[in-house]
Amino acid sequence: MTDKRYKEVIHTDKNNYEYITITNDENKVRIYTLNNGLKVFLAQNFDAPRIQTFIPVRTGSNNDPSDNTGLAHYLEHMMFKGTSKIGTRNWEKEKALLDQISELYEEHKAEQDPEKKKEIYKRIDEVSQEASQYAIANEYDKAISSLGASGTNAHTWFDETVYKNNIPNNELEKWLKIEKERFSEIVLRLFHTELESVYEEFNRAQDNDSRLVNYELMDALFPVHPNGQQTTLGRAEHLKNPSMKAIHKYFEEYYVPNNYAMVLVGDLDFEKTIQLIDQYFGTIPYRELPEKTPVIEKPAVEIVARTVKSPTVARVQIAWRTESYGTKEAMLADIIANILSNRNEAGLMDLNINQTQKMLWAQAYSLGLKQYGYFSIVAVPKENQTLDEGKEMVLEQLELVKKGEFPDWMLPAIVNDFKLQRMKGLETAEGLATNLYDTYIKGRTWEEELNEMDVYEGFTKQDVMDFANEFFKDNYVIIYKEKGVNDKLLRVENPGITPVKINREAQSEFLREILADKTEDIQPEFIDYDKEISKDTVKDKKLNFVRNKYNDIAQVHFIFPMGSDHDRELGISTQILQYLGTDQYSPEDLKKEFFKIGISNDFKTTSDQLLISLSGLEENIEKGIALLQHWMMNVKPDQEIYHQFVGTVMENRDAVKKDKNRIMTALSNYTKLGSYSRFTDVISKEQLETSNVEVFTERMKKLFKFPYQIFFYGKNFDHFKEYIGNYIEASSEAIPEPRQFPEPVTEGNVYFSNYDMVQMEMSRIGKGHLVNTGNFGKINVFNEYFGRGLSSIVFQEIRESKSLAYSAYVSYAPNGELGHPDYVTTYIGTQPDKLQIAVDTLEELMNELPEVPIQFENAKNAALKQIASTRITRTNIFFNTLKLKKLGISYDFRKDIYQQILTLDFDELKNFYQTEIRPLHFNTAIIGKKENLNFDAIGKMGVFKEVTLEEIFGF
Repeated sequence: MTDKRYKEVIHTDKNNYEYITITNDENKVRIYTLNNGLKVFLAQNFDAPRIQTFIPVRTGSNNDPSDNTGLAHYLEHMMFKGTSKIGTRNWEKEKALLDQISELYEEHKAEQDPEKKKEIYKRIDEVSQEASQYAIANEYDKAISSLGASGTNAHTWFDETVYKNNIPNNELEKWLKIEKERFSEIVLRLFHTELESVYEEFNRAQDNDSRLVNYELMDALFPVHPNGQQTTLGRAEHLKNPSMKAIHKYFEEYYVPNNYAMVLVGDLDFEKTIQLIDQYFGTIPYRELPEKTPVIEKPAVEIVARTVKSPTVARVQIAWRTESYGTKEAMLADIIANILSNRNEAGLMDLNINQTQKMLWAQAYSLGLKQYGYFSIVAVPKENQTLDEGKEMVLEQLELVKKGEFPDWMLPAIVNDFKLQRMKGLETAEGLATNLYDTYIKGRTWEEELNEMDVYEGFTKQDVMDFANEFFKDNYVIIYKEKGVNDKLLRVENPGITPVKINREAQSEFLREILADKTEDIQPEFIDYDKEISKDTVKDKKLNFVRNKYNDIAQVHFIFPMGSDHDRELGISTQILQYLGTDQYSPEDLKKEFFKIGISNDFKTTSDQLLISLSGLEENIEKGIALLQHWMMNVKPDQEIYHQFVGTVMENRDAVKKDKNRIMTALSNYTKLGSYSRFTDVISKEQLETSNVEVFTERMKKLFKFPYQIFFYGKNFDHFKEYIGNYIEASSEAIPEPRQFPEPVTEGNVYFSNYDMVQMEMSRIGKGHLVNTGNFGKINVFNEYFGRGLSSIVFQEIRESKSLAYSAYVSYAPNGELGHPDYVTTYIGTQPDKLQIAVDTLEELMNELPEVPIQFENAKNAALKQIASTRITRTNIFFNTLKLKKLGISYDFRKDIYQQILTLDFDELKNFYQTEIRPLHFNTAIIGKKENLNFDAIGKMGVFKEVTLEEIFGF
């Protein structure tokens, strides 16, 4: 392509900084390169006075040393531990001890005798104890949360480690000061406790069925390349034998300014921002990166089959290795993935397999990485089908692509859908910033990324067919995921770490300076809903309108004030509708018609509401409404399709009862609400099997005769009002009375579900008092201070001090509706031999709210800054009013919460704790392997009962 729509243009700003923009880039991204090689991506988004920040480092698990896998991920964790200035009370004394610990780890790694290794580890534990008296846990997070930051996190993957924060724009310089310090050096303090947390993360991954399959798939696809040979979490033997020296070496080699970028999108001034970034990060010296010999995979020439087992439903996954992201091969693979599956709308597998219910589920996707990538198909057969039958069924769909047996309109419709999804993705600060960092990591230019859609548009149907015939040979990897016992689980002994000191009340000089450096506060802006929402009435239907200021994508929502409480069969009626056509269109043709006009439809049934939504280009919304109503009002009952649907529902019910996460959800619900709740109140197999499909289709046909209101999010309300009357009829049906469900007291029962897994998961749930909006400010600060987040009391004690769990929290959840109770939930996921200590620690913490004045003030100020710099935008403007209405509120209630927090002192929070939380009685949910249960400990929690899956699911 010679005439590109998007081209790089070089500019110089008023302060003589050179930068690149791309012609026709609607987001007006500026790309700077500082003298030390640091790339800086800046773009403006004025949704709120905040800035989404990412610092993407071009390194990940693929650069791990082969004898220290998992190192990049572990380093990412240690980047939150501070430096010689952040997180220390006395650096000189602490450093001497950390150096000792580092040498001991080298001895530990080299030692082969297991008993001698244990002795060295005891010594590591002892010296770590001594070192911890100088350490200040989570001081990085305390510094960053003092700014009012949110979304503080990081992740590591094949070729990337990305550090994330969303900050108020008035705190930009302080954020840069903190991050410059963090990226200047790494200090491996509180190392062995964090190592245990990483191992707990490894254990969680062992219990994650998807990872099990993916590890095997990648190993077979990439027998030589680190994509398949080095997992992000690393090997167990490497995690248990780390090298602090190797981590320091890795940091020195890869955490250099010419190997990472700064991505900032939000309410910022270009010139001031680049000056500040240069002032702080421009001083970090450039360093040459290590020489890397490219790892080249030999062409795949045969089918490689593997089998893995776990308790979940059986499935099969097939994959072909592709060239890297952005190559012609990767792009054509992406197109074919969408010809087969496009968000379950009109792909060949969507229509020929999922829509016709020939299998439980089938999906294709492609993944482009920095080097190589893959195209994959997942097939979930029915109980009476073999995995090979599932494989053959999806390969038949691939043959249709090779023969060109897909409609001519599909290729342009797919490219239009790509454009639509990109438009949606780039409209938010986070979406644009994510795309920018991903482009940087993959070594592409923003110009290439923007021109990508034109490249896709250039492919013809013949190109797709030629590629499919050339590429898809008998050279794939196939993973058979059978239902069975996973005999590869690693069960590891608790190393017996002595809890370290976390010095909650100490502050480094660095943190004191950050807290003393006051910036001018951002003033909160509270929305006037009456002003922002235009209202009208057509016939007897209320219309609500919020203007889309960002792009040409519109949404229309039909909101019915009734849900499953009013009609238990409402939700399943909308599900059956998805498989039925009309007198004019087959079910498959309906999907195609929606896809052709680029309109997606969605049905969501909750306990008290049915929401039917359409989304797409505003110019096609009326066509979407006409098609939706034709479908619903003329739906054609088909008993045979209905019976297939019932069979699919039954198999899906069996599948969820094999899924650990779904079991834990059901168990927690049972623990909270007992045997009769909305969750367990499901239509029985007998009722479904004996029902006539017309029972359900008649509901859909007359649905628009019920009262409802309409919410339109778009640009032209006047035009919408001109045509919407054609699709509205006056209400002639009454909303049924809702059923009431009990909210029983929690009184010390312990419910257990047996599941073969490495970890134990425990959740304790206590029923509180009826919701009181006067407590919302206190709840906000309590969660921040005590129960959730990296600098909370619970996180520090459970994870930082005692390394008892990767994930632990206490959460106070206010009810969303007046007249109903709040709930307090605690959660711990850990090794079985650590569970009792973790429970005891949590009990001790919750017995008396710990008083740490510095931390309380930090939590309070962080909550205030987040409210002050948050703005309600887009569809949230309207949907917030529906939520507030349930609480009897008709204005922006954040104003009251802000005032509550502003005047809150610790005594008030403590009083809230004493009256609202401490007196509660808790029920307990536990999932894990029964042989690992400590029955003496469980006896202290309450009356034990092992529940069946039928009891907790209701089927």
